[in-house]
Amino acid sequence: SAALAQLASRIAAVVKFGTLAGEDPFGKVKGLIKDMIAKLESEASAEADEKAYCDEQMSKTEAKKAELEEDTAKLNSKIATATAKKSELEVQ
Repeated sequence: SAALAQLASRIAAVVKFGTLAGEDPFGKVKGLIKDMIAKLESEASAEADEKAYCDEQMSKTEAKKAELEEDTAKLNSKIATATAKKSELEVQ
């Protein structure tokens, strides 16, 4: 297509004149790509830190929940025992 040919011509001109002037014609693009990679790595690190924190908190929460469920079971057992004793004493 004509538009594609025109774009290719413009790119070729930029590359040709950029290299003649001793400049890197893709320097700006390379810089943007490096900045984007650094940003993505930073975000990935932050997400990993957040996940580690969440995993730690979930572990603590599950341990506390198990402890409280055990306490509840013990108290329910005591209540059942006390209720049985009460019923036994009421019968006498």
